[in-house]
Amino acid sequence: MNTSASSGRLVDKTLAPRFALLCLGIWLNAADTLVTATIMPSVARDIGGYAYFGWSVAAYLTGSIVAGACSGKLSMALGLRTATALTGLVYAIGCAMSALAPEFVTFILGRLIQGLGAGAVVALCYVAITALFPESLWPRVYGAVAGIWGAATLLGPLLGGLFAAAGFWRGAFWLFVVQAIIFVGAVMAMLPSDRNGLKGAKGGQSRIPSLQLFLLVVGVSLTGAAGVVASPRWAIGLAIGGVIGMAAMLAANARTHDRLLPRTAADLRTATGLGLLTIFACEAAVIGFTVYGPAFIQAVHHASPLTAGYVTGAIAAGWTLCAMLVGHTPAEKDGRLVRLGAGVILLGAALSAWAVPRGTLMEIAAAFCVLGAGFGLCHAFIARRAIAAVPAEEQAMASGAVPTAQLIGGAAGSAGAGAIANVLGFSHGVDLALAPTNGPLLFGAFLPLAVVGFAAAWRLGRR
Repeated sequence: MNTSASSGRLVDKTLAPRFALLCLGIWLNAADTLVTATIMPSVARDIGGYAYFGWSVAAYLTGSIVAGACSGKLSMALGLRTATALTGLVYAIGCAMSALAPEFVTFILGRLIQGLGAGAVVALCYVAITALFPESLWPRVYGAVAGIWGAATLLGPLLGGLFAAAGFWRGAFWLFVVQAIIFVGAVMAMLPSDRNGLKGAKGGQSRIPSLQLFLLVVGVSLTGAAGVVASPRWAIGLAIGGVIGMAAMLAANARTHDRLLPRTAADLRTATGLGLLTIFACEAAVIGFTVYGPAFIQAVHHASPLTAGYVTGAIAAGWTLCAMLVGHTPAEKDGRLVRLGAGVILLGAALSAWAVPRGTLMEIAAAFCVLGAGFGLCHAFIARRAIAAVPAEEQAMASGAVPTAQLIGGAAGSAGAGAIANVLGFSHGVDLALAPTNGPLLFGAFLPLAVVGFAAAWRLGRR
């Protein structure tokens, strides 16, 4: 840990460049999803691939999960500076592949590599906080870095909308290539070269949970493949295989010392199991709005990519606002917010399933805001209960399991949304004749998952 800077201000001439480096690393991941969601209709019109729409998100999130699980080991093996620079370079390569993609398969491969790079960059940036800043400043740095996610909510749709409106969606990825190269250069100049990036961690005594990661990737891939095969029998078989893959991942996780999630992640008799199920189910239930929302908004309302991006960004805006309002709620009252938030998510998902294909732009934005508000009301308190319920030696793993469960839910949900969209006739774009009838079916198909999330949250809230 670096203690040479004694100033208590992040804007100190010694600390400010380090803080800017962390902000850039977090930004690369925070803005990526919103920028890409905004330009995806333009991507599909240019190189095709509506049938693989959900894969663009699923591939990115799956890569992030794998990279996040491996980043600690990478830091110990290569040193924090080398590991962070290497993963930044991987992210740049993925962006360049997406920018150059002549067809959608190459584009999705680029998205997977982007996810691998971005997931590791974010994980290593959080590790770097302890290496670059005095311990007295850690809470302030964590709080300030969190503001990057809020900034991405505002700037992500703007960037994506501007590039899409200009007919140059590839430019958005080239912009991230440039930022990633700047990040790599700054990392080599500022980060320490020693190999103590995870100093004090016990992770070196365990191995990467390769079996669970393999089963997870298989499960997500089979779910996504169910939407692009011609035979209904094959589609049903692949979908069932995807569910089996996810179940096998949880079973394997409970029977090994090298775990991706806490041992009780699949035990619904525990607060940890209920909390992770709530996070997974709610994220899987709503990710379809991020994947297909901008496409429907642009097609049905003849809206610009910029407008579609900001309407979709209402989800993140509602989340951020409510999270700020309830952030200081004492622990003894968080059960009410766990239940309330999950109920609001269910309500927002139902309203959005109707509004996106049939409502006005204002109605869509309002429904999305309700949806995001539900997450803002309960997410932090679900996490607190899930983490507090595990033994002390598993709390670090449980802390990482919260975003991992959310990423898994997003990956599975986006793959599933792509499969259902293709079955409902949206494999070649948003058909205006089908949108009013089949659109609610596309988004409403995931409401049972929101009900599952609400039921788990209700049980979690009374503990």
